[in-house]
Amino acid sequence: MSRSLSLPAIAKLNLFLHITGQRADGYHELQSIFQLLDYGDTLHLSSHSSPELTLSCNQPALVNDDNLVLRAARLLQQHTGCRQGAQIQLDKVLPLGGGIGGGSSDAASTLLALNQLWQLGLSQDELAGLGLQLGADVPIFVRGRTAFAEGVGEKITPIELPSCWYLVVTPDCHISTKTIFQHADLPRNTPKVGLDQLMEIDWRNDCQALVCRLYPNVAITLQWLLEYAPSRMTGTGASVFAAFSDRLQAEAALRDMPAFCSGFIARGVSESPALTALTAFR
Repeated sequence: MSRSLSLPAIAKLNLFLHITGQRADGYHELQSIFQLLDYGDTLHLSSHSSPELTLSCNQPALVNDDNLVLRAARLLQQHTGCRQGAQIQLDKVLPLGGGIGGGSSDAASTLLALNQLWQLGLSQDELAGLGLQLGADVPIFVRGRTAFAEGVGEKITPIELPSCWYLVVTPDCHISTKTIFQHADLPRNTPKVGLDQLMEIDWRNDCQALVCRLYPNVAITLQWLLEYAPSRMTGTGASVFAAFSDRLQAEAALRDMPAFCSGFIARGVSESPALTALTAFR
C-alpha cells in the first residue's frame, strides 16, 4: 500500500566554526555550534512496492543521480535490503553552495521519511551513521537538535540557546566546500576548547578570511551586514548571517540588502520541525 509523507528540510547556521586538525583520511576535525532554523526546503514522498526511486524538483537542474536525496534513498535501500521504492518531490528554496546545509538537510529528511514510510525501524543512531557516509553535516539534521559538534561533525551535544531571529543573506556566488577545505591557506590548527569556555569567548569562522579573499562579493556582503549587527559567515559560505532580538529589525536590514544578494529571515529553534512532523505522522 502506498503511503505519503511531507517533511521539512531546514537550514542550519554555524554560529562559529573552528578547524582543529585534519585526519589521515582527509576529513577535517572541527568544533562548531549548529543552530537549526525554522526555514528550509520541503520533501514530499510517496512509497510504492517496486524498488524504483524517482525525483522531481522545482529546480529541474538539480534532478540527477548525484543529488543527495537520491543518494540517501539508495543508501537506505542497500543498507536494509528494502525492495520498496518512492516518488520524491523536492521543493527547493535554500540557496546552493551557501553553507547552510541545504543538501545535507535534504538527505537527512529523506532518510528519516523513508525509514518511516518503508517501516524499517532503524534507530536515530543508525540513520545518523548512514548520513555520515553522505556528508559530515547530515547527522546533525538526522538528530534534529541545535548542538555543539566536534569530530567531523558527528560528535553532537544538544544545547539550548536564547531564541532570536536570524537574517541570512547569500551573494550570487557558489562556493565549493571541497575547494575551501582543500585550500592550502585554510587554518587547520585552532586549539580545541571546552564548551563552557567557548560560550565565553568571541566567536569566529576559520574559513571566513580565506573565502572573503577568494570571493569578493562575500566580503562586500559581510561588510554591509556588519552595519546592522555583529555578523559572520556560516560554514564555507557563501551565506552570511546576523542575529536580531526581534523580526522588525531583521526586516529593516533585509530591505536594504545589496542587489546581488538573496536573503531570508528565520527563527532559531532547538528542535527540528522535521522531528515534530515525524511524531505527528506516527
